[in-house]
Amino acid sequence: IKEFLEWEVKARELRRRMADWEFINKQPPRIREALKYYIEKGDLYVASRIAGLSIEEFNELRIKARIPNIA
Repeated sequence: IKEFLEWEVKARELRRRMADWEFINKQPPRIREALKYYIEKGDLYVASRIAGLSIEEFNELRIKARIPNIA
């Protein structure tokens, strides 16, 4: 469990560091919050629901925001 938690912290930090914050902050509130949620949790499904988009649509935004998909 400790290894998993350490991996999760490292993944979150990598997503934060690589994200295009200028792009993220220019998005409408719902999209912006969904992108931030994805950065913190890495959950594409929930983030897409927050944004009100399909998973595919949200994934395209994630790519534009330069947020890595760390699995």
